[in-house]
Amino acid sequence: MIMAGGGLAIAAALGVWFWQAGSASSTEDVNAAVLAAGINAKEQKAIEAIVRDYILNNPEIIPEAVEILQNRQKSSAIDAVRAQIEQPFAGNAFAGNPDGDVVVVEYSDFNCPYCKQTERDIARVIAEDKNVKVVFRELPILSEASNDAALMALAAAKQGKYYAFHKTMFATGRPTPSTIQAAANEVGLDMAAARAFIASPEAKQEIQNNIAIAQQMRFTGTPAWVVGDQSEVGAVGYDGLKEMIAKARAAN
Repeated sequence: MIMAGGGLAIAAALGVWFWQAGSASSTEDVNAAVLAAGINAKEQKAIEAIVRDYILNNPEIIPEAVEILQNRQKSSAIDAVRAQIEQPFAGNAFAGNPDGDVVVVEYSDFNCPYCKQTERDIARVIAEDKNVKVVFRELPILSEASNDAALMALAAAKQGKYYAFHKTMFATGRPTPSTIQAAANEVGLDMAAARAFIASPEAKQEIQNNIAIAQQMRFTGTPAWVVGDQSEVGAVGYDGLKEMIAKARAAN
């Protein structure tokens, strides 16, 4: 005998499933589909009984189906912006192989300790895997100093020195006017050109675009990742990066 609580739980899970799909078919829609398929009322009841019995006896298919649906939604969201996010700013805000068969996109904030930790993981990945390209996108969401450091990173990209600044900024410490200046000096930026760029609409637009896409992708923090058809938020670690790269490479 099926307990009422179990039936309610399954009904709730199915409700979540349909809600995440973005559309809950109305009774009229279902009836129209049944009629279009040439199914009579007796056949419909039999089908419903079979489906209900199968779901009640195999409730594990519900979270499995939800996971599949979520992965499809992620893939669709990524496809909508892939060409934009996989193209590095100024053509050189990346590390690794420019023609790599797998592109890792990282959204980061220079004020984020997990992003700093992740820098070591990225360095290890590109040292060991010569066929990976890592594209960096600035997502300064933690402080005004984060935004200042992000703008200087974009200025470094315009001068062909993005990755050098990226590594140096994380190594120098949390972003402040003095640490940002120190990192810029260490990599040899032309400061007059950098300040002129930082004040330009192009610099501000790049940050705004990154934030808009992060919101579209429902990123809730940094670091955030896009690898192939996968997206994740958080410090996934070296092993996590390797796993995502392997899955993307297998899909290719």
